[in-house]
Amino acid sequence: MRLGGFVVRVLAWLPVAFVIWYFTAPLLLWPAALVVKLVSHLGLADLVGAIEQSGSTLVFATTLRPGTAAAQAARVTVDVNMLLYAFGLPLYAALVLAARDPRWTRLLAIGYAALIPFVAWGVLADFLKNVAITAGPLITSQTGFVAWQREAIAFAYQLGALILPTVAPAVLWVVTHDAFLERMRRRSAG
Repeated sequence: MRLGGFVVRVLAWLPVAFVIWYFTAPLLLWPAALVVKLVSHLGLADLVGAIEQSGSTLVFATTLRPGTAAAQAARVTVDVNMLLYAFGLPLYAALVLAARDPRWTRLLAIGYAALIPFVAWGVLADFLKNVAITAGPLITSQTGFVAWQREAIAFAYQLGALILPTVAPAVLWVVTHDAFLERMRRRSAG
């Protein structure tokens, strides 16, 4: 197989993978929502009261108050669109399907399981960024995060939003397709 043919097949599979991903996202991202709920329950119980999944969006009901005297009974909610951190799933699927490996179903399952924690990372980092950095001072002051913790949250958010959604599926594909890449290298060298 030549590199050009592989690239054309990847480009052909991308729209198909993205359409399937988009319309099945609530189901596909349910495990990521479970991971987010577990981590929030174990590590962020003082900030998160409950998390509900609405389609591909997670709604975090926080323990934080809006800060106004008239809204003391109200609580702050934060919506996070999981699709923003899960677009690596169809990218990985397109790469796997374009490689035409006979173990494609197994490789898709491995990739799905391996990428779910990265989706959860992005969602949690987005939530933390919202309550600790971008919310107003009346809300961010209630979180109790100090400067270095806000910097760590900003770094985690940048990593989860810009790097992991694209790099993780590519690296995973390279790791799971070393024989394919070796065949392609030999063919282009010979």
